[in-house]
Amino acid sequence: MRKLATVLLLLGTLVVPFMHSTAPATADPGGLKGPLSTSGRYIVDAGGNRVKLKSGNWHGSSGTWNGSGDDEVTANNFSEENGHRAPLGLDRVQMAKLVGDFKALGLNSIRLPFSNEMISDTRPVQGLTANPELNGLRPIEVYDRAVAALTSAGLGVILNNHTTTTRWCCGVDGNERWNSGQSWDDWINDWVFMTSRYRNDPGVIGADLRNEVRRDTWDNPNWGQGDSHDWADAAQEAGDAILTKGNPDLLIMVEGVNWMGIPTDLTWHERPMLEPIKRLSTTLVKSHKVVYAVHFYGYIGPNHTGGTGIGGGETHDPRFRDMSRTDLFKSMDDRAGYVATTADKHFTAPVWVSEFGVGKSDAGDLDKTWFKNMVDYLIERDLDFAYWPIIGYQQNDKGNSWGLLRYDTTGGLRKITDADDWRGTHFNRLMAANGFTGKVSPSRTWSMLQGIHEDDNRSIRAAADWDGGAHKMVCPDGQRLFGVSDRGQGGLCGDATLGDLWQPGTSAVKVSSEKVSTDWAGGFTKYQCTEGQFMIGYSLRGDAMSGILCAPGRVPLAGAGRTLWFDKGDNRPASGEGGDWANSYYKGQCNANEYVAGIAFSGNNNRGNRPQALYCRTLP
Repeated sequence: MRKLATVLLLLGTLVVPFMHSTAPATADPGGLKGPLSTSGRYIVDAGGNRVKLKSGNWHGSSGTWNGSGDDEVTANNFSEENGHRAPLGLDRVQMAKLVGDFKALGLNSIRLPFSNEMISDTRPVQGLTANPELNGLRPIEVYDRAVAALTSAGLGVILNNHTTTTRWCCGVDGNERWNSGQSWDDWINDWVFMTSRYRNDPGVIGADLRNEVRRDTWDNPNWGQGDSHDWADAAQEAGDAILTKGNPDLLIMVEGVNWMGIPTDLTWHERPMLEPIKRLSTTLVKSHKVVYAVHFYGYIGPNHTGGTGIGGGETHDPRFRDMSRTDLFKSMDDRAGYVATTADKHFTAPVWVSEFGVGKSDAGDLDKTWFKNMVDYLIERDLDFAYWPIIGYQQNDKGNSWGLLRYDTTGGLRKITDADDWRGTHFNRLMAANGFTGKVSPSRTWSMLQGIHEDDNRSIRAAADWDGGAHKMVCPDGQRLFGVSDRGQGGLCGDATLGDLWQPGTSAVKVSSEKVSTDWAGGFTKYQCTEGQFMIGYSLRGDAMSGILCAPGRVPLAGAGRTLWFDKGDNRPASGEGGDWANSYYKGQCNANEYVAGIAFSGNNNRGNRPQALYCRTLP
């Protein structure tokens, strides 16, 4: 029964162009809608006011099928919850009531998982008995209806690429990476398709790039190694494609690496989450769009898969629910929270805990303590969140008790806020805790560049191949270069002091020969921008200088200059602003009230023509 969908998936983009797009939905003017962006650790609306995501996960379109047998047989679906390749609950409750029940909980946004297979699956949906008008539609058309119902009710929608195939996640199931069972390009093309499809609906506010990137049977994902398993590279490429070809208004949610290593007591294994972000953060072609995501459950741990028994990948590492409150908070800070709570760094961004949850009926004392502590953590760190899942199925006292809302076969409802649900007190505390509200004070933005594996050309305005054959590092539009590393092909960009410095309507200029106003680095070759221009990028051949890229300033630029040497160590502001953007390499960084006007280098004394000094000039 699944062969047709599999064939269509292999055809990829050959199928996609023939799918019709729904008419734009009319969103509730009082609801959550875009464009949204980020300011430091917060998500903000167009007026600069903080928007806190209080989300829930409405799963089903990404699959409830366990992977064997007929997917329409209830027993072959996870916890015997058959979503029929559609958002869960549509066989029991009318769509409008479901959405109304979501809003009654106080949620303002929905993480809506989909599979890549859903996009090209032409097998008609059946079994949605409470919504018979949806039967006979393709899965993506039912997904369309869900998006429209949510956004029309004022709920923001975050599209989430959960799996490749439409089946239950997550283990060694063929859905481990973005390019598991599909090509890298097909995955990105699907994202452009999905984000373009809902571009005219301002209630669609974000794109959550991939769920729980993890090891498959043989290989680990990584963060920054430049190979076909490099999640940092994939996330950046997909984010850029969405913002330039899909929908420039969306937030881009980047989840950390969920699991690496072989889970035995004798082999290395860990759950890195967002820990690597401090060394390599995501820089997109459009700034103020990155939100980092992470999942926390009591039954998993920093080195524990969450499995049970040797066959389930269980080790003797502690689970989060085994930890003291102090150790739990520290572990979550180290793996995620620091990204939001550490200000003024290249990695500073909002953190969205896009999955956490616990069952009403199957929770032991450790689970109950963990859930209380988890809610305390979300409140104290003022993080955005999304509970998993919104919907569970209930029949008498059996079924999946994890849902915020649990429906029986007749549509009867039990809620987390019912008097007999121990979770309700903590959930109510969480929903009532708004954290910081109101206008967010403008904060300067820092972004890191790294061109070790390929160009890191972040500008849309600058020519993409402005120095053919060289590795090029260029700041995003609206930012200027602040720092350069001697090796590692790294850079720091930012908008401190004067914001966007580039004069509108002008073009960037390559400089690859020496012509200086003063000899600010005697005995060294110097590439310098002409008066009135500032550096936005540079290029290398290997580690050797090739050229610099300069842009005309929108204000007069002719301030006093100083030479900043970094040939024998780090030379960065004592404040630590920007963070360590080229870990383990020598680097130089101009001050926030300066701009980079030039780079000096030399081939003498084994210097290899690597960058050795910056010419920092004072802003007016």
